[in-house]
Amino acid sequence: MSRWRPPGEKSTAIITRAGFDRLRAELDDLWRVRRPEVVKALAAAAAEGDRSENAEYTYRKKQLGEIDRRVRYLSKRLEVLKVAEGKPSDPAAVFFGAWIELEDAASGETRRYRIVGPDETDAKTGLISVDSPLARALLRKRVDDEVEVVLPAGPARYIITAVDYL
Repeated sequence: MSRWRPPGEKSTAIITRAGFDRLRAELDDLWRVRRPEVVKALAAAAAEGDRSENAEYTYRKKQLGEIDRRVRYLSKRLEVLKVAEGKPSDPAAVFFGAWIELEDAASGETRRYRIVGPDETDAKTGLISVDSPLARALLRKRVDDEVEVVLPAGPARYIITAVDYL
């Protein structure tokens, strides 16, 4: 069995300013703080002798590999990302960076989402990727438009009740 993995799907290379700053801060923290700490701990574990039975050494090598993999990804990704700033020419329509309030047509439940880049999504806080099925269905729609989308949980219908760019 090999370690080869098929390449992931290409995602949209767009991000908000806040998301870009978070990724840059993460890269800086990994490179300047966490990696030196792990390297120091790895050197101390290696100095203990027999590495084949040294769990600390094995753990630190794995941790260093994970950090290096993330640093490599972030370094390459930050170069290609385009920061989307400012409001769109038509702030009444849904575009990248918009906060959207949706009402579930079936239950009447209200949800609030923001369309962001794929590198900054967080479903718990309502940040959805511009590549997601819901975001794709919402783009260019306006308040009181009805949107029908096929989600992993099944088909759903929503009514847009508010669009805002903060």
